[in-house]
Amino acid sequence: MIIDPVPTESLKEKIAAYRAFLKNWLEPSNLARLRPKLEFQTGILAGFALLASVLLGVTNCSTQGTIQQRLDEDLQNSLEEVVSADLHDNDMLHDTLTIPSAGYNIGAAETTVYLAKKSGNVTAVCFKFTAPDGYSGAINMIMGIDRDGNILGVRVLSHKETPGLGDKIEVAKSNWILSFVGRSLDNLAPEKWAVKKDGGEFDQFAGATITPRKSVQATHRGLQLFKAHQAQLINP
Repeated sequence: MIIDPVPTESLKEKIAAYRAFLKNWLEPSNLARLRPKLEFQTGILAGFALLASVLLGVTNCSTQGTIQQRLDEDLQNSLEEVVSADLHDNDMLHDTLTIPSAGYNIGAAETTVYLAKKSGNVTAVCFKFTAPDGYSGAINMIMGIDRDGNILGVRVLSHKETPGLGDKIEVAKSNWILSFVGRSLDNLAPEKWAVKKDGGEFDQFAGATITPRKSVQATHRGLQLFKAHQAQLINP
């Protein structure tokens, strides 16, 4: 194939012209003349902003996969804390159903439910929920429930409650959260889903009643959500 020399020569000339322009523009004397001008300063700032945006985008793209992997690992660990390994032989992280939950005040209009299955049959479910009205803000939790509606476990994922007081909802700080195990809507009357100060079944903390109160209420609402969709969840 014969290459037409005219476009090639034209391209070379353009490149040479650009190089000459850039060389002249970068001359110290020219930069000294341009530096006081507002347009020059604005252009420099815009250039640095563009460079920062490009670097941020590259960094985000290069780390996104790693970040998602860490998030999946954290979620997997949380699932294992509230649904024991002997109850399933499937990958709960990727075996899910989404159900509407806007009417239950648990922090989401829709809730992803992770299904525990053994030999293809659902043995338990697990989902995240939120007590939106904790003393210092939202209390994010996760709960495992067997197919009959009994709580297998509840854990706190994150919160902003007062250290030394409200943080006793964490299993690492006290065993209070373990008091939910075995509870259900069938074996505990509605009025008993409260702290003892309110006539309920669950202990409160000295100096921090709101945190356990709101955690109990949210857990109760989570059970009600499960009950409303039980047939769909255990026979998907």
